[in-house]
Amino acid sequence: MTRAATGTSRTVLHLVGSPTDDFHLDLSIVYARGCLAALSARDRDQHHIALVHPDRTWRFPVDLTADSIADSTPMAIAEAISHILSLGVDVAVPQMFCHAGMTSYRSLLEVIGVEFLGNRGETMALAADKARTRAVVATAGVAVPRGEVLAAGESATLTPPVVVKPVASDNSVGVTLVTEASQFPAAVTAAQLPSGVALVEEFIALGREVRCGIIVRDGAPVVLPLEEYAVDAHTRPIRRPEDKLARTDGELFLVAKDVTRAWIVDPTDPINARVAAMAVRAHRALGCRHHSLFDFRIDPQGNPWFLEAGPYCSFSPSSVIAVMARAAGIDVTTLFDIAVDELLSTHEPRPGRNHPDDPTSGV
Repeated sequence: MTRAATGTSRTVLHLVGSPTDDFHLDLSIVYARGCLAALSARDRDQHHIALVHPDRTWRFPVDLTADSIADSTPMAIAEAISHILSLGVDVAVPQMFCHAGMTSYRSLLEVIGVEFLGNRGETMALAADKARTRAVVATAGVAVPRGEVLAAGESATLTPPVVVKPVASDNSVGVTLVTEASQFPAAVTAAQLPSGVALVEEFIALGREVRCGIIVRDGAPVVLPLEEYAVDAHTRPIRRPEDKLARTDGELFLVAKDVTRAWIVDPTDPINARVAAMAVRAHRALGCRHHSLFDFRIDPQGNPWFLEAGPYCSFSPSSVIAVMARAAGIDVTTLFDIAVDELLSTHEPRPGRNHPDDPTSGV
């Protein structure tokens, strides 16, 4: 039995950083700092940081201050894995937001036998592909806008207004609202940059735009209060990158957390039940565990339309699921404990540390 199962002190590994670029490195650090501050406020668990840099070296700083990161020793992956296994980790918290971080690095934790919170790498890979995600949730009865995928040289059959977006990107990067056919070429070119393909979707008139979070408690999905985002049919018909993230004095900060840009929906609003029903279907269809997060567009008639999935939570107080949970009376440390309890009650042993088939188990 691990320390996490007994309710005593736990050894928690925070997997931070990005092998991709400095933007995702900084984004990860912003959320991880918040998580560490919140969880370290109670004198219970022992926290360690594994920080991956864009040069693919690993570091293990004592905290996420610039000085501590600079003073830490770079390691190659083999040495880093050996160090992680020496820590006796009870549970890891993935805090990486680039594609590799959300997929390959979660799978790496599985390979080396380190249990972690949140969705597995294969689920994150599915959710990162907007076209595949649409197809999967649609088969489960979730309403999605009409759409088509365009490879290089292909032309759209949908007519404006449409939203053109990369099949794989976050934070509205490369997303364009096309209102005239002449805007198609530039919009498609921009959307195809990340992966070579673009997703063209029918534009759902406003309406509203909301995000729905789910946590799993005692094996059952629990829908959290909805968060609504500031959009306007005339001045802001879709959310843009500058509505989510920005920099000031070189430091990345979270624009979307401003109360003028996002707020919790009134619990008596009938849209809650309509969105919740679709979100639970999407959660199950995508094979999510512990938590999930979905964006919906609400048309003028009050019908929800699935936009995309972002099934992650950093357990920082500023993380969307944490904000929603707080509105339901669940603070971030309780949210963390719920996820740990769910992990321990449902996880299947895998090859690696503490697996009964591992000859080093119990050593």
